[in-house]
Amino acid sequence: MGFAFERRRQRLTTFLLACLVALFLSWAVLPATQPARAADEAQSEDNKPKGEQVSMPIHMLKSIGPVMGIILGLLSVSLVALVVLLAMDVRMGDSVPPTFVEDFTDIVNKRRFKEAYELAKNDNSFLARVLTAGMARLQYGLEDARETAMNTVESIKSGKEQLTTYLATIGSLGPLLGLVGTVYSMVGAFRKMADPTIPVNPHEMAETLSHGLVVTMVGIGLAVPAIFCHAFFRNRITHITAETASVADDLLTQMYHNSKPRAGTPASDTRPSTGAIKAAE
Repeated sequence: MGFAFERRRQRLTTFLLACLVALFLSWAVLPATQPARAADEAQSEDNKPKGEQVSMPIHMLKSIGPVMGIILGLLSVSLVALVVLLAMDVRMGDSVPPTFVEDFTDIVNKRRFKEAYELAKNDNSFLARVLTAGMARLQYGLEDARETAMNTVESIKSGKEQLTTYLATIGSLGPLLGLVGTVYSMVGAFRKMADPTIPVNPHEMAETLSHGLVVTMVGIGLAVPAIFCHAFFRNRITHITAETASVADDLLTQMYHNSKPRAGTPASDTRPSTGAIKAAE
């Protein structure tokens, strides 16, 4: 388990560093292109028709600004990182490997219980971790082993659901940050309208409000995939947890009954599970 946790932490660290490097490069390259773009816009300003507006991407970049841009950018990188990590971690084939189930069943049927324990202990899958905890308690009875296994299932499930909680948080923060942008632009527009020395220009009011609405649109656009991914991965975790608990219970029951003495065979030769598990520990 320690090796699996270490490998998972290294994989998480590598991916997050890659995301941060990509974000840094995007923020480093983008401002570098702004002076050239501004110069081109200044040169074409006289040739541009008076009523023509700037393109939507440029308007969105100007509306978001550096502060909201950094905040929304970090949320976007976090969203992508969480989705990729959950996609790699929450998979049925990795949680309940068919090959592991076949090998474990074959070893248990051959009554090589110590080897079965070592197989589960050295595997990194969800099912193997549950079986390792359950087999360690088989010497105290099947019910005690089942209870320990189910507690392990809930513990691992809680750890996986923590990532989905962050997805839900991003889904909630997106619209709230967008609302901040809208309220800020409305405050600016009303301040201009309240100033008697400045004539009210509806075009300027519309421009000011549009900047805030762009931030709201980006925040909602960030929240929609976050909420969808939260529901998707939460349902997948529930399904994988139920399947893991069912398979683990079947394998523990099979191992327990195979460890009972057979007719005409001494108990010391047919019930090796307790000694084997103690030796494996």
